[in-house]
Amino acid sequence: MSHVGVPRGTARKRRSLALLTTGVLTLPVLAGCSSDDGATGATAPQDVAAAGRNLVAEGGTVNWAVDALPTTLNAFQADADATTTRITGALLPTLFPLDAKGRPQLNPDYLESAKVVESEPRQVVLYRLNQQAVWSDGREIGAPDFVAQWRALSGKDSAFWTARNAGYERIEKIERGADDLEVRVTFAKPYADWRSLFSPLYPKDVTGSPDAFNDGARTTLKATSGPFRLRGVDKATGEVTLVRNPRWWGSPAKLDSLVFRAVATGDRTEALAAGRVDVADVDAAAAHRIAQAAGGKGADGQPLAQGPGAGEGPAAALRAWAVAHGSNAKAAAAARAARKKTRAAADAYAAEQAGLRAYVVRKSLDPAYTQLALNGESGPLADDRVRRAVARALDRQELVDTVLRPLGLPARPLGSHLALAGQPAYKDSSDALGGQDTEVAQALLADAGWTPEGAVKKSDGTKAGSEAGKKDAEKEAGKAAKKDAEKKATGAGKAGSTDGKTGDGADRREPALDDGLYIVGDDKPGDGDPAGGATHVLAPAPAAAFHSSALLRQAGYLSESGISEDIPSRVTAQDKRPGGAAGAYAPAGTAAPAPAADGRRGPLGKDGKPLTLRFVLPSGPGSEPLRSVGDKISAMLESVGIRTEITKVSDESYFQDHIASGDYDLALYSWPATAYPATDDRPIFAKPVPATDGSLLVEQNYTRVGTDHIDQLFDQAVSELDEDAARDLMKQADARIWAAAGSIPLYQRPQLVAANRKLANVGAFGFATPHYQDIGFKKPQAAGAPANKKK
Repeated sequence: MSHVGVPRGTARKRRSLALLTTGVLTLPVLAGCSSDDGATGATAPQDVAAAGRNLVAEGGTVNWAVDALPTTLNAFQADADATTTRITGALLPTLFPLDAKGRPQLNPDYLESAKVVESEPRQVVLYRLNQQAVWSDGREIGAPDFVAQWRALSGKDSAFWTARNAGYERIEKIERGADDLEVRVTFAKPYADWRSLFSPLYPKDVTGSPDAFNDGARTTLKATSGPFRLRGVDKATGEVTLVRNPRWWGSPAKLDSLVFRAVATGDRTEALAAGRVDVADVDAAAAHRIAQAAGGKGADGQPLAQGPGAGEGPAAALRAWAVAHGSNAKAAAAARAARKKTRAAADAYAAEQAGLRAYVVRKSLDPAYTQLALNGESGPLADDRVRRAVARALDRQELVDTVLRPLGLPARPLGSHLALAGQPAYKDSSDALGGQDTEVAQALLADAGWTPEGAVKKSDGTKAGSEAGKKDAEKEAGKAAKKDAEKKATGAGKAGSTDGKTGDGADRREPALDDGLYIVGDDKPGDGDPAGGATHVLAPAPAAAFHSSALLRQAGYLSESGISEDIPSRVTAQDKRPGGAAGAYAPAGTAAPAPAADGRRGPLGKDGKPLTLRFVLPSGPGSEPLRSVGDKISAMLESVGIRTEITKVSDESYFQDHIASGDYDLALYSWPATAYPATDDRPIFAKPVPATDGSLLVEQNYTRVGTDHIDQLFDQAVSELDEDAARDLMKQADARIWAAAGSIPLYQRPQLVAANRKLANVGAFGFATPHYQDIGFKKPQAAGAPANKKK
């Protein structure tokens, strides 16, 4: 609730963005992970009040809060969202739902088996359907449904308005097998992620024609095939009602009905307290209130220690009483009115707390991660040295602790872009970039030309128009021209250069006066002023070139690949000598720039222009954790001389007007996890390509940072039918993505779900797909049974 990102529901589509409401060089040690548990990372179990079906009562209705009514019930359309996924999960077949570790598992309710039966000359997958599987209208699920969905999503017929065709475009044909229960799918090109296909599976009545696909399934589904069926969508009340499916052949749904009710994030505490919803995703503030409510009154029956007026001590209360009963009639009347208002608010708060005692907060780690995105299209971040400097300035552990530790969840920085902790493909490859190191960050910035003296517009001290001034200017211009020529001759092949991109950010939109802008670092304009003393560059160009190649070699090592087209073919002998690369530190006997009294560096600049990055954050009430993380990041960057302009924008405009359009330097947003990174993550990290109109085609790579090698690794992985080999290719790709420093994963988001204490098998599911038929109210405990039996 408190994070901006991509809803889980878009993961199997094109991942369209929406607002949810989160060596210089000393080279890092070459190792496969950055912690002892790098292969698994920090995990948290799902928290769903698990109970056997025999302990769950029959009947009842559960009201489940969602952000808004779904705009479509067609999960393959661009405007499908998390609510679409939640609802269709209870109505339609999912052939390979995810388990608690994010692994796809065959669903026996629909399939008896599914496997690759041929790989040469063509990959062939044979599905054998559960012979009891039928649609709610009585028709058997079969090959015609598979064929219709393939044709609708293959991309060959533009009349179908689809959000993606990943995987379906590789299918050559679908045909009936040995009998009506077999579906034989032949691929024109190998497809490793074949288990991702046909989930959800729609009846041919929906996918058989463009009209039915585009419009017919937006507001209703006439035929379904799950433990529930759709009764109706009521826009007036903001409710979608599902009822038990009488034709369901699996374990029958325990509930009579399941109602998804639209409740805004800010209204959920009130809705829970009033009993209007039984299950709701909540933010940390609401979770804290529910936890406080469980404690009831304070010690010795005293009033609640929180809420309106709770912070008023005895002395303040006595003063307020004295004013309310004093001789100043006007002041007394105002004081009595204020006391009355506070008392009413406290009574309302206490009533809400009493209602919240019926709930418990289920918590786990959400199958999504929050990243710091660095826009590499233009400006200072077009230089990979500056991006790496930003990354090396961050203490990711401190950022993780800010969000997860107060919630009692495992707090460890995420080490992969392509898998989350606990998934089989997870491997911590962050060492491909390196951890927090202020000296490394400062040296990278210095090598990129951002220095303390560069922020100052120098003056020669002569009068305008004087002959001496003119001669000095001509002399300096000659030196600059010579220096530029030498730099071009020696630095043409320098790693990290970006042709055709400017570094001053002049083409960026200036923030409006009411954008909520403030600049971190402006309050100390004198810090780091180099006047009066010589300053030496910490890392000349050869060191950065060496560091760039070393990082790429490091990425190759971590990904078990020692080659890259990006690595310079030769490193000079002096760069390999003991002590590190030439120019890694200032020559012996020279002084580094003096830091400020508080340890922070003054602002850096180049050619009189300060190094300032525009940091865009959402301003909505549910985004406080993101803003807290953003403030800490700004302080960390200021410590190495990078200023940030923090601009807070509305939640509604955050993605479309800023992230997707590229109107930012730094931003925080989230991506959902996936069991199929070769398919789902490729558009997120694909190298942008120029369009015919001169713009960039970025797919979903909103950082605009990518390489040909990363693309090649994704292409290889998606065609690799050996699962272990495909995972290894994805780990190689992740190490390359780290080295490119366009996206810095921070933490796996917290998942906080308020649930009625009487409910079982619902809450914080983590990776796992919910079993809607098992959700229900716990049976009453037998009389005389112990409340908390101890073994």
